[in-house]
Amino acid sequence: MSVLNIIIPLLVLAGLWMMSRVSSSVNGNRTSILAMILAILVAFWGHGMVPLLCTLFFILIGLVIGFMMARKVKMIEMPEMVGLLNGLGGGASALVGIVTLMGITSPEVSITSAGMHADSFSLGAFESSTGVLAVIVGMITLVGSLIAAGKLHRVIDGRPKVLKNHSLYLTIALVLCGVLFIWSFFGVNDGNAAWIVCLSVLFAALFGGLFTIRVGGADMPITISLLNSLSGVAGSIAGMAIGNVMLVAIGGIVGASGLLLTQIMCRAMNRSLGDILLGKTAAPAGKKKAAPKAAAPAAAPAAPAAKKEASLPELLHDAKRVIIVPGYGMALAQAQHQVKQLADTLRRNGAEVRFAIHPVAGRMPGHMNVLLAEADVPYDDLFEMERINDDFKDTDLVIVIGANDVLNPAAREAEGTPIYGMPVLNVDQAKHIVICNYDLKPGYAGVENPLYTRKEGVTMCLGDAKETVADLVSAATQAPAKADAAPDDTAKLLHEAKEVIIVPGYGMALAQAQHEVKHLADALTRNGAHVRFAIHPV
Repeated sequence: MSVLNIIIPLLVLAGLWMMSRVSSSVNGNRTSILAMILAILVAFWGHGMVPLLCTLFFILIGLVIGFMMARKVKMIEMPEMVGLLNGLGGGASALVGIVTLMGITSPEVSITSAGMHADSFSLGAFESSTGVLAVIVGMITLVGSLIAAGKLHRVIDGRPKVLKNHSLYLTIALVLCGVLFIWSFFGVNDGNAAWIVCLSVLFAALFGGLFTIRVGGADMPITISLLNSLSGVAGSIAGMAIGNVMLVAIGGIVGASGLLLTQIMCRAMNRSLGDILLGKTAAPAGKKKAAPKAAAPAAAPAAPAAKKEASLPELLHDAKRVIIVPGYGMALAQAQHQVKQLADTLRRNGAEVRFAIHPVAGRMPGHMNVLLAEADVPYDDLFEMERINDDFKDTDLVIVIGANDVLNPAAREAEGTPIYGMPVLNVDQAKHIVICNYDLKPGYAGVENPLYTRKEGVTMCLGDAKETVADLVSAATQAPAKADAAPDDTAKLLHEAKEVIIVPGYGMALAQAQHEVKHLADALTRNGAHVRFAIHPV
């Protein structure tokens, strides 16, 4: 078993390393699953705690529940799922800490002259302190994750909830947790265990709730990342409390990787981790400032002012440098496949197409990367903010798919708002912007976007992203209309046809064009045509 205690953490490390690459991520996930199954077997059956059949039965229950969740939970709900799993990890660690503090794991009989019961116990300073710390960190993770998941699933209002003297309450809760931790160094016994456990659970839950309830807008992905890290930290501390080296190692790996990710995101967001913990990045209640209105364009000569705006097909056809900015709206509409079609169509028109990924686009770290990978967008086409931000000013066309806060220019000047000071994508510097959003409402942070009201260089395409992006694909495939030119015969035929039969063949398979064919059929159907597919036996 001692050999497995070394092998299992190495398997976890190998799984994490493989998951950092798209090509090996599936095998990395499988490696991590194997490591977790072995870890459970070693922890329960290996130490003689539970018979092998019971251990396998418990594993089977978990596998069935996990399989059902994986099948039922939609990709759009994955951030909430990650939050819940973080919470379960924290709750399990808190439970281990409670069991340790109550003397259930290894009670020590200590009969004194005062006449203590045979089941009395007294824990040393190390067991007591690590047990209390496991309860505190675990409960903060559990309550914080549940509230974060509720906000993401809109069971709880996603806007920051700021109480009067909120920061004071947070500080008091944190100080009380610290007092309990110091108290634990003097030892825990059957006389004070119940009090210490109850107070630890209460104060930690209070801090976790107050901390998460006031997080909103762009800070939510950082919070999810931090809670993920805390679940690992809690597990590692729980391992110290019960003397399980393997749990310490695995929890430490998860905690360290989560903290590194959190720190990277904080730097990218120009946020202080301490400020996020104390909720100082949220806008104070009643003091939020609206985003500044779009500045009126400078006085221009008469000739440029009279210049005719290019049509959408002309913009899409003529653009040679294009950047696509995906956001939560793309995830909500499940439009990643249509976005891939749009990128392919623009490339066939001769454009260079790249994707700009903001560190907190979506509702969890890597949300956009996962969705675009699902649609087979090459990973090399995805560019992080710092790598692409300087290129917007030289870009012919930026296409925004359901993103708002991460490109809102108000982040640079609207003091007192949740996104003030947050680095954003410099979309407003592009020559032309096409924004595909469901409506004109502010984003998750509740800050109005001045781009929505800018008259020059911005085209708004409102509605479900699947439909608006499909319309863009259709426009990009059309030859731009020329002055005094006769209507294109093919376009006229496609528009007027009422009975259409599509005959697919090997060329479609060779070109992997099935998605484009589906889009063509949908476009014809929207034009009022009855579309069928004719399949030859060979």
